[in-house]
Amino acid sequence: MVTLYSSGCYNCKRLQKRLDDAGVVYGISNDTDHLKSLGFDTVPVLRVDDKYMTFKEAINWVKGVENV
Repeated sequence: MVTLYSSGCYNCKRLQKRLDDAGVVYGISNDTDHLKSLGFDTVPVLRVDDKYMTFKEAINWVKGVENV
């Protein structure tokens, strides 16, 4: 399960486009309170199964998906 936590900011849109281009199926959440409870203070955050990734980590993850 993949979830993109987004506020609609520039980097959120960039990550969303990368996910779309890679054909990743995902949901979108704007539950920033949940992210704050986990210690995140910025978006986007990408959750893959039980792993949460910052923008940079998420971009690298998508690059790995694109190369499969």
